[in-house]
Amino acid sequence: MQFPAPAAGTPLDDLRLLAVDMEATDIDPRRGRIVSIGWVPVEGRTISLTGARYFVVQGTDVGESATIHGITDSEAASGVPEEEAIGALLQALQGRVLLAHFAELERSYLETAVLAHCGKKLRLPVADTFALERRHMEKMGTYPRGEDLRLATVRRRYGLPEYRNHNALTDALACAELYLAVTAQSRGRTWGSLPDTTRSK
Repeated sequence: MQFPAPAAGTPLDDLRLLAVDMEATDIDPRRGRIVSIGWVPVEGRTISLTGARYFVVQGTDVGESATIHGITDSEAASGVPEEEAIGALLQALQGRVLLAHFAELERSYLETAVLAHCGKKLRLPVADTFALERRHMEKMGTYPRGEDLRLATVRRRYGLPEYRNHNALTDALACAELYLAVTAQSRGRTWGSLPDTTRSK
């Protein structure tokens, strides 16, 4: 299952993205299960809240991970099947770039779910605010540690408001806002000019 990347010359101002966040029971998709998924479309320089969606995934034994994301077993029991949530996400990703903060986690979980439910390998274009900010800091002669690149920490550096962490929809919105802040001085730049680490995997 392949989602084509934008043409290299596509201006960032015209790029269509989908900011995505997933909360899970473990950082490793081989051991964990998706608990919730949230997303927010980004149309060039505009966040489209009308296209925002949020799903709690049914049938997940959340265990101790509930202390992080706040979703209980009873809430998970009344959620939607993972296949339905993943299907809605794939539909929303049509014609868009997946945008996330430390996108490796979302990409890995999505690839695992698509293989399980569709029997297909997934390939899609990815933009990562974690990688964008790391590259920016390195260009400024600052070599960040992991703590320096946490979503909330990076947002503070850009003067963005504080949000409650580990809600999938809120974190997706937080990522979308951060992307716009990080690329605010990138007028005239194109998809192909982004660091390699933010492009198709």
